[in-house]
Amino acid sequence: MTAPDSQRDVVALLRALTGDTPVETHISLVFRSPDQVLKLRKAVRLPFIDQTTIEARRRYALREFALNAPAAPDLYLDVRPVLRDGDGRLALGPAGTDAAGKVVDWVVRMARVPADDFLDVRAARGPLPDGLLDAIGDAVAAYHQALPPVSGVDSVARLRGIAAGNVPSARAAGLSEADIAKWHADTIAAIDARAGRFADRARRGFVRRGHGDLHLGNFCLWHGRPVPFDALEFDETLATTDLAYDLAFLLMDLDRRAGRPAANRVLNRYLARTRDDDLVPCLPPLLSMRAMVRAHVEAARGDRTTGTALLLRAIDYLKPKAVLVVAIAGLPGTGKSTLARALAPELGAAPGAVVLRSDEIRKWRHGVPPETPLCAAAYSAEESAAVFGEIAARAQSIAAGGHAVVADATFIDPAHRRAVEAAARDAGVAFVGVWLTAKLDELEARIAARSGDASDATADVLRRAAQADTGPMTWINVAASEFVSALGAVREAVRNAWSVC
Repeated sequence: MTAPDSQRDVVALLRALTGDTPVETHISLVFRSPDQVLKLRKAVRLPFIDQTTIEARRRYALREFALNAPAAPDLYLDVRPVLRDGDGRLALGPAGTDAAGKVVDWVVRMARVPADDFLDVRAARGPLPDGLLDAIGDAVAAYHQALPPVSGVDSVARLRGIAAGNVPSARAAGLSEADIAKWHADTIAAIDARAGRFADRARRGFVRRGHGDLHLGNFCLWHGRPVPFDALEFDETLATTDLAYDLAFLLMDLDRRAGRPAANRVLNRYLARTRDDDLVPCLPPLLSMRAMVRAHVEAARGDRTTGTALLLRAIDYLKPKAVLVVAIAGLPGTGKSTLARALAPELGAAPGAVVLRSDEIRKWRHGVPPETPLCAAAYSAEESAAVFGEIAARAQSIAAGGHAVVADATFIDPAHRRAVEAAARDAGVAFVGVWLTAKLDELEARIAARSGDASDATADVLRRAAQADTGPMTWINVAASEFVSALGAVREAVRNAWSVC
């Protein structure tokens, strides 16, 4: 343990109070008892932080509490002084006062989280369930939407500065000079290519004081829901950036720890709750910078193999990927959403295609979460026209920005099919239209088995849809009964579309 000698008696007190050997980070010692956690900031000076004075440790402890308590008010309990009485004895004082003695240090007090409830631990143990991934997307969306915009920030200059700041750290960690140079040049080029987009997002309020360190290790399950904690408290500049950069750390960490399907699901849930489609074209350099941060951190810890792999991942995030629009259509119950979610991670730039699901768009338009049922009026012809119009408009915008799209809707009306085909054509990208088929009794059984889904379709809705005139069907017909075969057929259609581009 590397706490300075000046804190030796404080460390002894906290060990006695918790009965624990602390977990150590660069800047803190974390002491755990069965019912609480006490976090002591080390009296150290590092290139990125100076905690050598009691006042600095107080200031950072209070800032940590202020940043994190709103997201989890009963996880972050309070900030306590360590007091020395007239006889030289130390004690943990009450929150908000130092009247009982001389303050010698400060401690952040938190509730204890079981080790298995940290999401990096869960990801290492096995696949993260779909429901949990959706809840993570919801949590980040709510966290970001609660933040006030910050004006006057040159977003492009800030991102260029962050990229440049990673270069000396990567060199100091012993990573390849040639790879570092290539990464830096390609990252700056990618940022500059999106300069107008980043500047516009800053004008529209997407630069905010975010979490700053939003990876899986800084998420835990608390009262059954995922909550972010341990926001970056010591660097306001680094934490005040485009929200897309905040989200990119989580997506990159999911991509490498839990797999691309997990990252894709969280991205799409976040977009379903925020409709911030404009962040998607920004992701390549942001994912790359986040991967580079982890690369030099791991290499500096002595794991050069992981560091090198992450640097190569950072370079790969910047490579252009093929773009197309895939529309997956069919009657309710044909498995459109299941197929769309399986296909999306495989398409285009990381972490895969944006899924535009009509059910989720309809729920957003009515201001409710995706799983909340809507009344019949929400399914009027006028409302459906607006939903399909939005699918086409968003598909065109996202594809034109360089990202693949999967449109998930019934597309029974030929006009809706023509609109999404035109969206791909106007974006200048390939299009694949898929019509899923299955027997009516099989579809009825699937609908009856649903629970907690965004679709409100019932057996009656299915029967009415089955009687509708689809007009001439030019999209490829795929039998939906066998999922593996259906997915294979769609993959083949995508390969064929790319081969003629």
